[in-house]
Amino acid sequence: QVQLVESGGGLVQAGGSLRLSCAASGSSFRISRMGWYRQAPGKQRELVATITGGGTTNYADSAKGRFTISRDNAKNTVYLQMNSMKPEDTAVYYCNMYISWLPGGMDYWGKGTLVTVSS
Repeated sequence: QVQLVESGGGLVQAGGSLRLSCAASGSSFRISRMGWYRQAPGKQRELVATITGGGTTNYADSAKGRFTISRDNAKNTVYLQMNSMKPEDTAVYYCNMYISWLPGGMDYWGKGTLVTVSS
């Protein structure tokens, strides 16, 4: 069983910074692709950033230059450092684990952590 628990959300002012953490249980963290997604009210869930087991990162255009995804395999934890935050970053942020070697792939999701950016 895989469990993902996000933390670090809260209220920040525009231009401020916030770091999200996602603690993963299970034995597959080291070789799994991890990601952060977000969903704002009335909008579809969207990718923010991903990081492979080997450390290759990918970012949404809206996150490039402002957000940094990283992982600590020894701690089974993935982070999202968010700088220069904007009101449009307001959303529930979800941690994701994708296990590609299972048939058809397998996604695991955390329950989310709310990030609110005030103007």
